[in-house]
Formats: sequence, C-alpha cells, structure tokens
Amino acid sequence: MCGIVGYIGQDKATPFLIEGLSKLEYRGYDSAGIAVYNGETIRVEKSLGRLEVLEQKIKGNEPEGSIGVGHTRWATHGRPSDRNSHPHTDCTGKFVVVHNGIIENFMSLKEMLIEKGHTFRSETDTEVVAHLLEEVYEEGELLEDTVRKVLNMVEGSYALVIMSEHDTGKIVCAKQDNPLVIGLGEGENFIASDIPAIIQRTRRTYILSDGEMAVVKSDSVWVYNRDGVPITKKVFEVNWDAEAAEKGGYEHFMIKEIYEQPKAIRETMSARLAKDGSGISLNELKWTKHDLADIKKIFIVACGTAYHAGVVGKYYIEKLARIPVEVDIASEFRYRSPLVDKDTLAIVISQSGETSDTLAALKEVKAMGARTLAVTNVVGSSIAREADNVLYTWAGPEIAVASTKAYTTQLIMMFMLAVYMGQLNGKVAPERAAELVEALKQVPTQIHEMLEDVEPIKTFATKYGFNEDVFFVGRSLDYAVALEGSLKLKEISYIHAEAYAAGELKHGTLALIVEGIPVIALATQEDIYDKTVNNIKEIKARDAVVIGIALEGDKNIAKYVDHTIFVPRTNSLLAPLLAVIPLQLLAYYAAITRGCDVDKPRNLAKSVTVE
Repeated sequence: MCGIVGYIGQDKATPFLIEGLSKLEYRGYDSAGIAVYNGETIRVEKSLGRLEVLEQKIKGNEPEGSIGVGHTRWATHGRPSDRNSHPHTDCTGKFVVVHNGIIENFMSLKEMLIEKGHTFRSETDTEVVAHLLEEVYEEGELLEDTVRKVLNMVEGSYALVIMSEHDTGKIVCAKQDNPLVIGLGEGENFIASDIPAIIQRTRRTYILSDGEMAVVKSDSVWVYNRDGVPITKKVFEVNWDAEAAEKGGYEHFMIKEIYEQPKAIRETMSARLAKDGSGISLNELKWTKHDLADIKKIFIVACGTAYHAGVVGKYYIEKLARIPVEVDIASEFRYRSPLVDKDTLAIVISQSGETSDTLAALKEVKAMGARTLAVTNVVGSSIAREADNVLYTWAGPEIAVASTKAYTTQLIMMFMLAVYMGQLNGKVAPERAAELVEALKQVPTQIHEMLEDVEPIKTFATKYGFNEDVFFVGRSLDYAVALEGSLKLKEISYIHAEAYAAGELKHGTLALIVEGIPVIALATQEDIYDKTVNNIKEIKARDAVVIGIALEGDKNIAKYVDHTIFVPRTNSLLAPLLAVIPLQLLAYYAAITRGCDVDKPRNLAKSVTVE
C-alpha cells in the first residue's frame, strides 16, 4: 500500500516529507517522490527505488518552500519507473496529485482527455486526476471546488492529496476507502496516509471518513462532505508508541492484515466487475472465445499458501468453465516431466512474484510451448515480467510472514477468472454470471461483519492452544480451505496440524483420532453436507473435540460438534473466502497463547527466492 505525506506551515517542507515517508517504509514501495511549492512554482522530484535514491538526487539542491506533498508508490497500474512515480501533474504542471487506491474508470476518462488534447506521461490511473483538474478548472475558482467537480467524475477508491499554483496556501484532501489522517500542529498542519508519519510531530489528529474532504492551511483545517457542507470533526489523540503506530494500533502485522482483507478484496475485484453487474470483465487479458477454445488443459502451479489458492482455483475453473485442471506444487512440477504443449495454459500464482520454484516452473512451461498467466501481487516482479499475461491482486504489501490478505485476494482472482472463462466459452449463462457477481459483491461486507466479533475464536484458541496436535477436515472446497487453515496454524503456532479430506479418515487417519484431540471440521458445502456430517460422527465416536465451521442458519451441525463457528451464508463457491477467516484467527490467537513470534515465525521467510 502506498504512503502519503503532506506539510503546510512555516518550516521547510522537504525535511518533514522525507522524514514522514521514511516512517512509512515498512509498508513496502518501489519509488518515491515529493512536490514543494516555493512561492512561485511547484517543483516535483521523484525516482525509482528506495527513499535514499531520492534523497541523493536532491542532496545539496533540496526543493525550497513550506508547502509540499510526498508519496511512496507500490505499483498497481504501470510498472515501477521514474515516470510512473508520484506526484503526478497535469499538462501545465500547475496541479499536483498524490493518490492511494484505484481509479476504476480511469481508462474511459483518459481516452476522453486525450481526445481533448491532454498529453499523458505515465501509465498510471492517478495521472487522470491531475488532467481532470486542469480540464474542469475555471479561472479564479477555489481549489476545493475544482476537486469536488473531479470527485463527481471518478469512480473507485482513493486517498487524494492535491495542491495547485492556481490557489496557493492550501492543500486539499479527499478520502474514499483508503486511510487519510490530518495531524494538527501550531501554525502548521500535517497530512499522512498513516499515523507513523506524523507521530513525532503531533498526536492530535483528524481521521477522515469516507466521502469527506479537507481543506488544510497552516492555521486551520476545515472538513466538508462531498456537497461542501461543513463537518465538525472530533480530535483523536494518538496514545500509541511509534512501533505500535506502524501496525495501526494492532499488536502484530498479521492481525492488521487480517482486518485489511475486506478492503484488499474490494480493491482486487472493483475494476473487474462489469458496470451493469452482468459479469466479470478482465480487460487485462483481452481473450476471445477462440483463444479459450484452443486451451485443452490447465496447470495451476504454486507453492505454500498460493498452492492452496490454486487448489480452490481448480474447483472454480472446472465447475464454471468446464476445462480440465491439474494443480501442482512448483518444486515437484519441474521434475515430473509434465505433458505440456501449445494447447496448455499454465497459471502460476505467487504473492511476491519472485518465488524461485514457481519462476523456474514458469520458464520451463514457456519453453515447452504453453501459454502462461501469472497471478501475483507485485507489479514488475520477475514472474509478472516472464508470463504472457498477468492478473494483479491488489492486496497491498503484506508484512507478516504468514499470508492472509494475499491468499483471499488470490481466491477472489481465481473466482473471477473462472467466471470470465465460463462467460467466454458459454458455460456460464448471463443470468448465472450476474447471480455470482451479486454474491461476490457481498463478500467484503460479510468478512467485515465476521471480524467485528472474534471473542469466541479467542476462547477456543486459548482453550486448545496448548495441544500439540490438531486435525482439519473437510470435503470438496472445504478440504481446500482445511489445507490453508492447517498451514496457518503450524507455521505461526508450531502446533503439529494436518488437513485431510474428510472421507479419507477411515483409510488410516482415524488411528490418530483419540480422546480430547481438537478437530476443526468444515461443513459449508451443502451438496455434500450429509456426507461431511457422517465423517464428523466418525470423529466424535472416538471422543475427539470437534469445532465445526458452518453456514449461518445451519440448525443441524450443533448436534454433532462440541463448538460451532458460523460464517455468513453465501454461494457455496464463495464459502472458502469466509470459512478461512476464523481459521486465520484461530492460528493467530493460538500463537499468542503459546507466546510465539507471530510476524516472524522461526525458520521461515516472506519471499522464498531459493530452491
């Protein structure tokens, strides 16, 4: 997730902008830039790479002035480069914009602006905002009025911070779905996307809500709604220390990232839902039905959590697009002489885009003539560059080693891909696509609701967190989710955890089911619900303690389990997105119970770049 800072006051802006951006480096970024108004013009300096590259670039010639904005970019639209770095300007250089989020309708706006004579310098969605400001500005108009007109034209999510030579002495901010904080000082005020950037300067803040705008001057801050009606904001006093501030007040990055999942999912799917709600639109692929007709088989290749997302993806594609799919662990795929040819599509999944085994498998299948598609979270990564096509998940940087929001955005991406393919080859009827999209749109809100009450999960984790063995069972998509739940528990709590297809228990595993052993049983797939219940009965007959994961409204499950965690009722294909949330939380709170280092579990690394 990108970082934003802003300063307006009596001191030099540049030192604070650099300092503030340095406090946001933990969020991950690929370029940095600042813009400072010197009383006559706005000077923009930006560069690819770490913040120190920018510092060296301006050393001895720092932009002078007491009004400025800064940005660290984590690429979404356009690969990391100098020209794609923020801040962005219009044709005249008189409007300057920094932005976190996604402008969903940027392409149609860009085409309109080009027709009107605007020249674009970058590949980003953000630059559209700068040119829109130039296009709609009327001589003598207040900057906030110009911004308000532009906000009525853009669709998507954003934290926007804007300054202009046309109306100096102020910075205008707007917030929708992306965080934005204003720090209140004496004769100076500060702007940031997150509290760590300003905590050394002030602890008095306004935290903007969705749909709010702020006009920030050195001696005042005024907050309005979209219609220009003033809003009275309550001052929020930050009582966190600097380290806690980086985590947004959460104890660990992992729990922060668990709570970021509704936003990450919303951003990943936002620009890919057809505007009329009729289906999925993956403009990045530009496939035709003829392209899809040539695909006779699909391989999904990945490692770890991404592999588990691939297992779910197999169910999605086979169910919706009716194309045969194999799922392989990348480190095994390379050495088993897979049957790959020009009619094969290889989908590789990697959060970092740098996973060594996955990258090697990608190169191998390309050499064998297969078409390749990458699903990754990092623009410009090795896997993204190597693949024929790329679908980016927009989860934002993930700091904790244990993946959470990267996994759920991968599931969203695989679901959308499956619907898209089914639309192309006629296996998903329009009314079916519309039904699936409607269910998909509810997922972020449903996850948010689940995260509002985690106390029962804390209780289970505390009660069973000292067990040395735990089993996860499920059938069909529930089994795929059980794999991920098991991995989460073992990697951060060090509990020995195993996941099994529930129907396989009687083929050996029941020998390990003894009195008191915890078993997490997923039962969200209604077409095989009765068979799952039969397997739960087999487990209870051995006196295990069973925690059931079931859909809301299931009045039957409590008869067969010791405890129940309900998830919101949804289409069965989307149940994995909801069922995994309590499993992530169980793993997290079990690790807390055992005193483990949640964000940095022993022997593990975030990006596995060795074989």
